[in-house]
Amino acid sequence: MTIKKQLILFPCNGNAIEALDCIDYSKFDVIGFVDDSAEKIGTHQNGVTVFDRSLFSKNPNAQVLAVPGSPVSFQDRDKIIEGLQLNPNRFVNVIHPSAHISSFATMGKNCLLMEGVVLKAGASIGNSVCMLPYSVLHHDSRIDDYSLIGSSVVIAGYVKIKEKCYIGSGSKIKNNTEIGHECLVGMGSNVLQSLSPKEVYYGNPAKQKSI
Repeated sequence: MTIKKQLILFPCNGNAIEALDCIDYSKFDVIGFVDDSAEKIGTHQNGVTVFDRSLFSKNPNAQVLAVPGSPVSFQDRDKIIEGLQLNPNRFVNVIHPSAHISSFATMGKNCLLMEGVVLKAGASIGNSVCMLPYSVLHHDSRIDDYSLIGSSVVIAGYVKIKEKCYIGSGSKIKNNTEIGHECLVGMGSNVLQSLSPKEVYYGNPAKQKSI
């Protein structure tokens, strides 16, 4: 008989709520969300209670999936996750059973891959990467730490997406390009050339926009 591992989700946001559909419940027992919002603590989402951060210390053997971030806060994902001050070995990957991960692909810790996600041969993702449904990372491409990939994003071969990027849903990224760190690519954009760091791009083709 397999002993289930306890799992805590942080925070109680859209990504964590959608992660509930990705969890293998034969392996994990979700014991709660953790959130810093006083309004959320004590409430329930899909039958799962929201607690404050004391849940981490009260359950020191529980594993954790931390998936903060939005188009507003994505550049601070590293600070938020590291600010939890948890042993890195507590972080776990959650992968929907319909995701296809090549045996020649690699990934770090604390990654969430939702339904229909595909990682092809030679593809790699770093730590704390979140990929929403039906996004594809083609051969020999890399997504660095703390990046967020929306749904139905197609990333062609030999692409490098640097750390703390946000790639909006429905975007397409041409092969042999690099997305500079902390870039935001708007929904439905077509990226045809490499992008400079810390800028906002959107459109077809994607162009730099002032904030």
